[in-house]
Amino acid sequence: MMKRLVYINDDDQAHDLYCDNRISNRKYTVLNFLPKNLWEQFSRFMNQYFLLIACLQLWPLITPVNPASTWGPLIFIFAVSATKEAWDDYNRYLSDKKANEKQVWVVKKGVKKHIRAQDIHVGNLVWLRENDEVPCDLVLIGTSEPLGLCHIETCALDGETDLKTRAIASACAGIELELLHKIKGVIECPEPDKDIRRFDANMRLFPPFIDNDVCPLTIKNTILQSCYLRNTEWVCGVAIYAGNETKLGMSRGVPEPKLTAMDAMIDKLTGAIFVFQIVVVIVLGVAGNVWKDIEARKWYVQYPNEGPWYELLVIPLRFELLCSIMIPISIKVSLDLVKSLYAKFIDWDQEMTDLETRTPSHAANTAISEDLGQVEYILTDKTGTLTENKMIFKRCCISGTFYGNESGDALKDLKLLNAVSCGSPDVIQFLTVMSICNTVIPMQSKNGVLSYKAQSQDEEALVRAAAQLNMVFVKKNASILEINFNASLLQYELLDTLEFTSDRKKMSIVVRDCQKGKIFLLSKGADETILPCARTGQQTRTFSEAVEQYAQMGLRTLCVAWRELREDEYQEWSLSFKEANSTLVDREWRVSEVCQRLEVGLEILGVAAIEDRLQDGVPETIETLRKAGINFWMLTGDKQSTAIQIALSCNFVSPEPKGQLLLINGKTEDEVCRSLDRVLLTMRITNSEPKDVAFVIDGWALEIALKYHRKAFTELSILSRTAICCRVTPSQKAQLVGILKSCDYRTLAIGDGGNDVRMIQQADIGVGISGREGLQAARAADYSIGKFRFLKRLILVHGRYSYNRTAFLSQYSFYKSLLICFIQIFFSFVSGVSGSSLFNSVSLMAYNVFYTSIPVLVSVLDKDLSERTVMQHPQILFYCQAGRLLNPSTFAGWFGRSLFHAIVVFIITIHAYANEKSEIEEMSMVALSGCIWLQAFVVAIETNSFTILQHLAIWGNLLGFYIINWIISAVPAAGMYTIMFRLCKQPSYWITMFLIVVCGMGPVVALKYFRYTYRSSKINILQQAERLGGPILSLGSIETQQRSLERELSALSISQPKSRSAVYEPLLLDSPSATRRSFGPGQHPLLDSPSATRRSFGLGQHTDFRTRNYKDN
Repeated sequence: MMKRLVYINDDDQAHDLYCDNRISNRKYTVLNFLPKNLWEQFSRFMNQYFLLIACLQLWPLITPVNPASTWGPLIFIFAVSATKEAWDDYNRYLSDKKANEKQVWVVKKGVKKHIRAQDIHVGNLVWLRENDEVPCDLVLIGTSEPLGLCHIETCALDGETDLKTRAIASACAGIELELLHKIKGVIECPEPDKDIRRFDANMRLFPPFIDNDVCPLTIKNTILQSCYLRNTEWVCGVAIYAGNETKLGMSRGVPEPKLTAMDAMIDKLTGAIFVFQIVVVIVLGVAGNVWKDIEARKWYVQYPNEGPWYELLVIPLRFELLCSIMIPISIKVSLDLVKSLYAKFIDWDQEMTDLETRTPSHAANTAISEDLGQVEYILTDKTGTLTENKMIFKRCCISGTFYGNESGDALKDLKLLNAVSCGSPDVIQFLTVMSICNTVIPMQSKNGVLSYKAQSQDEEALVRAAAQLNMVFVKKNASILEINFNASLLQYELLDTLEFTSDRKKMSIVVRDCQKGKIFLLSKGADETILPCARTGQQTRTFSEAVEQYAQMGLRTLCVAWRELREDEYQEWSLSFKEANSTLVDREWRVSEVCQRLEVGLEILGVAAIEDRLQDGVPETIETLRKAGINFWMLTGDKQSTAIQIALSCNFVSPEPKGQLLLINGKTEDEVCRSLDRVLLTMRITNSEPKDVAFVIDGWALEIALKYHRKAFTELSILSRTAICCRVTPSQKAQLVGILKSCDYRTLAIGDGGNDVRMIQQADIGVGISGREGLQAARAADYSIGKFRFLKRLILVHGRYSYNRTAFLSQYSFYKSLLICFIQIFFSFVSGVSGSSLFNSVSLMAYNVFYTSIPVLVSVLDKDLSERTVMQHPQILFYCQAGRLLNPSTFAGWFGRSLFHAIVVFIITIHAYANEKSEIEEMSMVALSGCIWLQAFVVAIETNSFTILQHLAIWGNLLGFYIINWIISAVPAAGMYTIMFRLCKQPSYWITMFLIVVCGMGPVVALKYFRYTYRSSKINILQQAERLGGPILSLGSIETQQRSLERELSALSISQPKSRSAVYEPLLLDSPSATRRSFGPGQHPLLDSPSATRRSFGLGQHTDFRTRNYKDN
């Protein structure tokens, strides 16, 4: 293990060994901005392609148009991207400058002086005053508090608002303030890392302070960069990590970009267009060379008999340049722009603001909004995500006696109140452990009001409950804990703390009773870690029954225990504990091993039950999203019974007989294998039945299943819509997300705590709840919301709208490029297949950048259905999940439309203007005008909800086309002098435009009318109901058919994920899992008939939709 030596208060060593405290989050410098940014932009294939085309256009022999037609848009797009990057980097520079120039106090050669924060070096002594921000990572060596404590706020680090206590290193206890300036020593610590929860180091102070005694250091002895000092007059610390090497600096970084399903489809379609373009170029290149050899050699053409060696490449390269616009150069910038707007819509949505905490929703990732509309699986934490994380002590069982069962509240149970007043030893011991076996800090205000600061809501609930029962935790000093019980003061000396970890699942403290001098071990934790440690001979059956009973009520349980320690036993163990705490290698594992030696032979005192209520709207949200075809998995650290009860109460799974829970249990590989096989067999049998089946598995069985039976568990994951995973660790949560992603499902993970971060980052979409556990999950997530219920609106409204709008924008971008390209290809057949361009360079450049981009960008405001309708009928999300609006078949429709419109424009233009009196510039402008008119009507007919802004964009853009060309026609040097003036005066021009629009849009409108009237989809029916102004009819239930798995599971491979056909799935079924499902008994996909559609609008009738053959919206 790599380590560093930090020499305390040694200026010479500090400057030489490690970096200073200058913070730099900048991506660029003034010198490297241009080359680095260009390198990043040209690392993308599409940009490389367009650069190649632009360079080829610099070759005069082959370019059919002015190079400006490609270089202009290319430079514009690059300039927009570079400007955005430069602006973001400049803001980072300003933020860094503000932090670097902040004034701080340090000790230099025994003198305290003011310096800039960027001039701090590792080993310097740094002084902070109350409310100061910590400039770098420090090890505490002195505070203003007599017991060496200080309080810090870590909100900027982990999002937690509760104050935390930090203590000076034990080696520094008792050092006078005047001597801190002269302290010398060395700290042995690990190399910089980003783990803010861990710091394993040792300190040695040089004489005359302590003669080389080793003092272990933990994270409790540090205060990290960006924390704030609170309620403490001053502290002094040694800088151990500075600048970008602090834990916060190491954790900064740009996360890997996530590729949405729509982005992947666009990439595939772009590749298909590129292949088509190459085929066209080869065919036309060969045709051009053949025509040149046959026709161009005639005497009147005056073509040279001999040419250079590359003559055969000239015509193909011309066509390559001519067809290069098949791939729209502006699609990347357009998509980035509208996706940024989607993210802003989420930020601006007032209906997703938590009024209780005034927490708005926020989109941290602006690139994946459309994926929200294609979510198939939601994996959710329980505590704080589905529940409020507001813990209330409800019941308890002490020495076999149950309290609170009759009244429902143990704090109001007369039996317990009498036991407390009578001084029952068992009850007093139970309440004592509840009061002081924790990390809670009692805080007393100036007016004497006592409050508690706790990192765990469970611990705070226990301490408050004990206080209500007269066991009041009043004071916590460095080593003295004070309890006020019935007006008498009880004092305990805190000797050691055996901290809670996710592996140990319990916490213990060793205390000495100051009155009696006896040493006690106090413990609390999960039943599976406390009950097995009971002393020999103690009956724990009653406690196990209590745990099970409380869990059936959906309550969280903690077991409480203690035992007395002999002095020699403690001293011997204390040496081992200190030695384990001093090691720098595997410290956590060694400490855990030493703790287990002491936590044996416990006297079980009882069981505490805590209520954590469901958040408002959770059952309704889950029910609505399940109707939308989204499957739910609950991943929790709670015990199985509690998780099941919460799942039943929030509509995760239906109660018997409609629902069925299948348990997977076992402690050995054989037990888990048998249980897994049994559940799989049951799942296959019930696969075709209309039954809500879910499997339940605990962390131990899950670990075995993932290690030895991964393929079988993956099959189970595909079969099951619902899963409840209990006692799982953060790494197991991330593994489960990975399994579903390997099956090609779109996953969304939602949580509220630091233990959910890995799961959130692993999922396709991560959602964090800004909850009572802090903002760690929210900061690591792509989206943050205040409450779970907002997830419904995030997916159904924002996700669905984003998908629909992006699907239209991307396909329209290809349509407008293919339209102009097909016209160029048709023109080549009347121009000797020479690769000549019909349009001039100015027109092509304006076409791509101005004429066709503005109207479609306003599509970000389009809504096919109102938000109210979307929320009432969540089943329509199936269209997005199945990729019904963007897939090869829909793209083929747009491809065919562009080809048809190109034929219409070219034929009508040729017949109207191809005569000896017309100029080529006139014919070019007529064809271009026809394209602009057609695209205006295409955008109009594809728009579902018009606003003033959309009308201005569509028809104002059409008017702008004529204004721009009138201006250009007035410039003699533009090459279009007087052309637009002459055309606009000719009735034939307007007749031509009318014919182009009628012939081009007539069949499109007729086809849409036919589909809308006789082949209506559910969305069409809802649209018609909205437009008629009547009540919106119920769509009934769109039951997701059971999956057909033979083909899928036969090819299932963990190393090679399954892929789904995007071509056929959208054409056949509404379900997002179309290719994985088959029709159940008695179900037919033939109910979507014209008559059935017309009947749906009968008087008072409701529509029962079981159709499976809709082809469009």
